[in-house]
Amino acid sequence: MTAAPQAPVRIAVAGALGRMGVQVAGAVQGRAGLRLAARFDRPGAQGEGLVSMDEALAACDVVIDFSTPTASVALAEACAARGGPALVTGSTGLDAAQVAAIDRAAQRVAIVRSGNFSLGVNLLIGLVRQAARALPAADYDIEVVEAHHRRKVDAPSGTALMLGEAAAAGRGKPLPELEVRARDGVTGPRREGSIGFAVLRGGGVVGEHSVMFAAEDEIITLSHSARDRGLFARGAVEAALWVAARPPGLYGMADVLGMDA
Repeated sequence: MTAAPQAPVRIAVAGALGRMGVQVAGAVQGRAGLRLAARFDRPGAQGEGLVSMDEALAACDVVIDFSTPTASVALAEACAARGGPALVTGSTGLDAAQVAAIDRAAQRVAIVRSGNFSLGVNLLIGLVRQAARALPAADYDIEVVEAHHRRKVDAPSGTALMLGEAAAAGRGKPLPELEVRARDGVTGPRREGSIGFAVLRGGGVVGEHSVMFAAEDEIITLSHSARDRGLFARGAVEAALWVAARPPGLYGMADVLGMDA
């Protein structure tokens, strides 16, 4: 007896008019096992085929969101209030209160939250953690360098912060104890064990991230270059397929990819 074909996972795309929203919709339509069920954007937005957020949430199993921090929190809370759908969100620039709000929503629905959906970046995060654990802080200084296009509004990028958190975890401390977000003027000598950030913005750079471990006699650099933002859309789509059948909880790309945290 032939098994009945499995119904495709229904996907809604938030921020559908944005650059990532367009990429995500295309990736959903090109992925077997998924169906683009709805597209929506900010209230009052005009566009062919757009529906309201409430209509979209009622029509889908998973919503994929690359919008703004405020919109992402509202979306997570709406999903939680309904008891579904599941949520995949890649918004960056969230403050502590907004992160906490999404964490609370994850108590009622399954949420994948990540600052980067690239397989390569998530492998890089693991390598940075291992390197920071192996290289003594007294000898190796850590600098995170990132570059993005001129339209990006938050800095450091969500991915840079993820890399910083991985480095801090390798050193056995929380990032806020070690991070140096900016340097200007006479700053004095570098504090041992600190993790510095450098931010570049310009042109159409999709995303460049490097983590430098600098000693007196050698420099080790781990890096990743994104050439097409479609890779982030494809990663989010894979996360949506994975999370559709998961129980409530907060997940990351390490969970989706089956990688050790």
